[in-house]
Amino acid sequence: MRVLLDINVVLDSLWQRQPWHKGSRLPPASCSAGAFRVSSDYVSVGYYFLHRSKGHRHKRGRAAVRRYVAAFDIIAIGRQTLIDADALPGADFEDNILIAAAVASSLNAIITRNVADFAHAPIPVWEPAELLRRIRSPGPASPTP
Repeated sequence: MRVLLDINVVLDSLWQRQPWHKGSRLPPASCSAGAFRVSSDYVSVGYYFLHRSKGHRHKRGRAAVRRYVAAFDIIAIGRQTLIDADALPGADFEDNILIAAAVASSLNAIITRNVADFAHAPIPVWEPAELLRRIRSPGPASPTP
């Protein structure tokens, strides 16, 4: 199973934000197996937020970027992804970019805390707890879009 993580899930895990951190902890075996992807723009956004947050320094932000680049496959956001995102009916362009990137990469699902914001997605959208449930108790293979 290959999924795209929304920035809220990544930041919950990175910053250990409560009450969501526990539900966003990703199994290390799945990370190393290349199951999780993040979009290229989220790496820079994550760094920006970490760098600007109280108590974090440049070195910690860069270390976090290195961890995420090592742990996740990175999906580049290019011209066609932006064109495809603009054609989607959803009102939130950033969510549409995520949907277009996941579809273009033939991923199985998008993982977010804001499932309702992705109602128009042509692929499954799950909360982190649902992804963890599926990883821990694999049943029949998930449908591939």
